[in-house]
Amino acid sequence: MKKRNLIIVIGIFVAVLIFFITKVNKGSTESAEVFAKVQRGQFRSEITASGELFAKSSVEIMGPGGMQGAGIYQTTLEHIIPEGTVVNAGDYVARLDQTELGTRLQQRRSDFTVSKSEFTQAKLDTAMELRKARDVMDNLLYEIERKKLVLKNSQYEPPAVVQEKQMELDRAEKQYLVEMENYELQRQKSVARMAGAEAKMQDDKAKLDALLDLQKQFTIMAPEPGMLIYKRDWRGNKMGVGAQINAWEPVVATLPDLTHMVSKTFVNEVDINNIKKGQKVEIGLDAFPDKRLTGQIFEVANMGQQRPNSDAKVFEIMVVVNESDTTLRPGMTTSNKVIAEVLDDVLFIPVEAVHSQGDSITYVIAKDGLSAVKQEVQLGKSNADQVVVIGGITEGLTLYLSDPSDMDDKPIKRISEGVKAIAKKD
Repeated sequence: MKKRNLIIVIGIFVAVLIFFITKVNKGSTESAEVFAKVQRGQFRSEITASGELFAKSSVEIMGPGGMQGAGIYQTTLEHIIPEGTVVNAGDYVARLDQTELGTRLQQRRSDFTVSKSEFTQAKLDTAMELRKARDVMDNLLYEIERKKLVLKNSQYEPPAVVQEKQMELDRAEKQYLVEMENYELQRQKSVARMAGAEAKMQDDKAKLDALLDLQKQFTIMAPEPGMLIYKRDWRGNKMGVGAQINAWEPVVATLPDLTHMVSKTFVNEVDINNIKKGQKVEIGLDAFPDKRLTGQIFEVANMGQQRPNSDAKVFEIMVVVNESDTTLRPGMTTSNKVIAEVLDDVLFIPVEAVHSQGDSITYVIAKDGLSAVKQEVQLGKSNADQVVVIGGITEGLTLYLSDPSDMDDKPIKRISEGVKAIAKKD
């Protein structure tokens, strides 16, 4: 008898346990169901895209401007101060590799030494040659004076002797005139040779001086105060130590104007038709989640482009930031919410409530008394969270955000069947 009573008690306990488990599961299922109401009011059509802050204007810190003239077409950024460093005008910024410049300097020094030596040699040769020519003319003058004296003393000699002495004097004077002409030609030749040697020396010196001036420019200084921002190459990579500096675009870094910032962002091609200049933008900063800024679109790209590692085509848009904030820095990530359109007095529902069947029918699951019904809806504008409903349901209707059970086989009520059947029931 006691054994039978024990079995009955155990049976009752199991039944109660099963009852409670069933109630808990039922309560869990019911609590898992999430609902939303069809609302009426102002709706904002928004397009959200992440962007990056840039200065609207900036001063470029330039490298040497004479590299191309010196035959140096590319060099390496050997050192640069950390990005974000605040500098004053004249402060050190970076240093370029001087390996190729050093080779050219060594060659120019050698050329200048040779040309200087050649000029000095030309001056010495000229001095010696002209001195020799002057000595010859001095000797001839001495000889002319001597022959004049001989002629004078031969006045009482026979006429033939006097004539001979006269001829010797005439020959000496003639030779002196020839030597004077030769001296002048020699002088002009020496002047021309010295001028050529001096020109070559001056040219080599000018080239050497230009390289020495260029060498000073390989140490980069800040042209004005600001915060240093690394330049980006055509791939968008920051140009730090080891980057290549080209002679035709020797930009080393930039000093942005932080008082006027813009956000560069990219919008998907399916949304570009809703983007226009002048549209207002709400801007958030990933670095400062609590900070809210405002902006306005001032530039929209005419041509799309394909982003790296993506098949989607996007269009670049530029948003000017209205506020001037000392915390804003180039390179910060922004969340840009473009207010494409504002609609007043419309119905809208959460996007999670919308379902689709194929490509042609969109529907919602509405609460109809104690049951649920699939109702076709006609949709309008949308944003990331909500979508406008043009037809199919009424204000205040309760919709399922989570799919209730046993809905797969239920038919969809089309709009032509009437909305009244699932209108809000007071």
